[in-house]
Amino acid sequence: MKKLILSFVLVLALGLTFTSCRETKEKADQATDAVENAADEAGEALEDAADAADEALEDAVDAADEALEDATDAAGEALEDAKDAAKEGAEKVKDGAKEVAADAAGAVKDAAKKTEDALKKDN
Repeated sequence: MKKLILSFVLVLALGLTFTSCRETKEKADQATDAVENAADEAGEALEDAADAADEALEDAVDAADEALEDATDAAGEALEDAKDAAKEGAEKVKDGAKEVAADAAGAVKDAAKKTEDALKKDN
């Protein structure tokens, strides 16, 4: 009877061992699948991050190009404005010089006429 019970316990232990190994193998396969899925998701996330970084870099380059163009245009306009202001200033100086010359000529004529009149009176 001892042998029968011991034999039964041995068969039961072997049966549980093989069943347990099968479950362990299934769990190991599931864990392997989970690791593979996680690796795939991580790879996709890295690709998405790289794409986002590329887009951000392109946007930054475009913004810098636009800013440079705007600055160049503004500098050109400022140069044109300064040129126009210099022309206007030169014309005002020229007109002022003409007025001063005309006033001086008039003053000289008046002085000459007064001198002539004074000489005529004295003679």
